[in-house]
Amino acid sequence: MSPGPVTPDAARAAARTKYDRHAGTWAAALSLDTPLLSIPLHSPTERAALADQGAAIGWVRSWSAFAVAPYAVAWGERRWANLGTQRVPERLVLDSPSLVAHVAGRAAHWTRLTERFARLLAAVPGDTSALSAALPRVAKDVVALDEPDFTRLLGVLDWLAGHPASGMFIRQLPIRGVDSKWVGSHRTLVQRLHLAASGHPDLGLAAKPDLVRMRFLDPALAPGGLSDVSAPLAELAALDISPGTVFVLENLETVLAMPPFPGAVVVHGSGYAVERLGRMPWARTAQVIYWGDLDSHGFAILNRLRSHGVTARSVLMDIQTLDAYADLCVMEPVPSTARLVYLTAAELETLQVLAERGNTRLEQERIPWERAVATLSRAAGSAERTVAGPGNTPETQLLE
Repeated sequence: MSPGPVTPDAARAAARTKYDRHAGTWAAALSLDTPLLSIPLHSPTERAALADQGAAIGWVRSWSAFAVAPYAVAWGERRWANLGTQRVPERLVLDSPSLVAHVAGRAAHWTRLTERFARLLAAVPGDTSALSAALPRVAKDVVALDEPDFTRLLGVLDWLAGHPASGMFIRQLPIRGVDSKWVGSHRTLVQRLHLAASGHPDLGLAAKPDLVRMRFLDPALAPGGLSDVSAPLAELAALDISPGTVFVLENLETVLAMPPFPGAVVVHGSGYAVERLGRMPWARTAQVIYWGDLDSHGFAILNRLRSHGVTARSVLMDIQTLDAYADLCVMEPVPSTARLVYLTAAELETLQVLAERGNTRLEQERIPWERAVATLSRAAGSAERTVAGPGNTPETQLLE
């Protein structure tokens, strides 16, 4: 079955699809094949015109009145036995980006895009081929900036080009008209353009120290009598300590509430940043006990911890705990889809039960604190250990 006549609205929709897909490449002058868009209009046959002359006449008139670039419409003649010679539109040919933009209703967008690309390219001395290649990937973000923000972007790129290794923190940059938070909120765009324009893989800025919150539950382990510290990861990793037990708790409140415990420290897991524990040598020789939210993300975090070589045992993350506090459970908004290969069979079974119950979750802080502390204490005193890696055997979970 042959396709029916193409309407001007259908042609505009096709132009929009083409434009939205290729505008960035066109504006960067990376590809200008001609014609950019050629659409056969499939004029009606004589039989179709005889069957519905009103529709055929209306279709021809719609293309006669085509307000946007009427010269782009190619017309031809049909010699029909019953209707005589008729002039009909045959093809829409758009042979320039601006013409595609006009038909697509994106003329203002095209003007803004090309003008901004030109300003970005003009700001880079010498070879601009790398920047041209990068521009299509940031076209949407570049056009979305209002004019003051685009001016700020040019100023930031210019300053970074002149100071490729400033060693300053991101909110210290002394760039006129750019407040202390602007670069941070637009960092991805700035970094992509700076890399393309300069070849430098980073902005040459100082990184904030990777701080880890940690409490010494045994005063004998605390350096200089400190009990609660938030320090750079590298400094904590260098501590000359040998705790027997390292508790890893996901919620800061539970970290702060932990009571004294002989030979133990407690570390704030900080969600998916929990892998930092793997860079602390003294944690690798200790008994590590992990307690997170009883949900898919809690198990994904545990999996990540083990994937970095930390032998960790989970506590209060089992079916028994889930059943005991079923009335305190809520639904997990967006379950994790991570591939979990470092969980034990018991943990995988619990994860399956969570899914079967509608992706339920039991938040860590919902469990009565006295019972949680008793369970953590029993876990620390148990000789049972979990071996990190695929194919683990089930460990005994503790519930007071």
